[in-house]
Amino acid sequence: MSGIALHIRQIKDSLPAGVRLVAVSKTHPASRIQEAYDAGQRIFGESRPQEFAQKAALLPPDIEWHFIGHLQTNKVKQVVGVASLIHAVDSERLLLEIEKEAAKRDLIVPCLLQVHIAAEEAKFGFSADEIQHLFAQNFFSNTPHVQLAGLMGMATNTDDHKQVSREFRGLKQLFDQIKRTCFTNNTSFCELSMGMSGDYRIAIDEGSTLVRIGTAIFGGR
Repeated sequence: MSGIALHIRQIKDSLPAGVRLVAVSKTHPASRIQEAYDAGQRIFGESRPQEFAQKAALLPPDIEWHFIGHLQTNKVKQVVGVASLIHAVDSERLLLEIEKEAAKRDLIVPCLLQVHIAAEEAKFGFSADEIQHLFAQNFFSNTPHVQLAGLMGMATNTDDHKQVSREFRGLKQLFDQIKRTCFTNNTSFCELSMGMSGDYRIAIDEGSTLVRIGTAIFGGR
């Protein structure tokens, strides 16, 4: 068994029911993704639109591609129609651009709203207040081709596990509040994408449904 296959098996065996693995394959060649595919992995995460489209054209058609990086509005055309899920929708402008492109193609595009939960200013995302304001203003009535599938967040890059837990827990509380008040009878709002190679176990404990793991599978870039 190859190293990639072994890592995938070990991680999947550790995941509880209801939690799915997104193998973060960005910057890795198609041959290594194929190796992971042959080991049974079907969900892969990419963050560079051109690279993303090229790999999708080369690899098996039953792969579920997730776009997990910061998406610029002028790159939306390269992602809509290829991505099964866009994780990091971080602005109203981006939401409207995805809506515009999806409407042209008569598609419904599942998306996660990225929430800024980390202490680092460099990370993207809405604040919790901004998210609540979007719902209060009925913003999503303007984006019928965007299917809100849940929330996404990245915790602070720190060895303080208590801080990471607090940040993930706050995101889960926001998710639960939105689910309860806006999606009571709508099962499409169901995903909470949080946790990477260094903190995915904490994220699972706090309610993650999608963990984005790259280094622990493919090694360093």
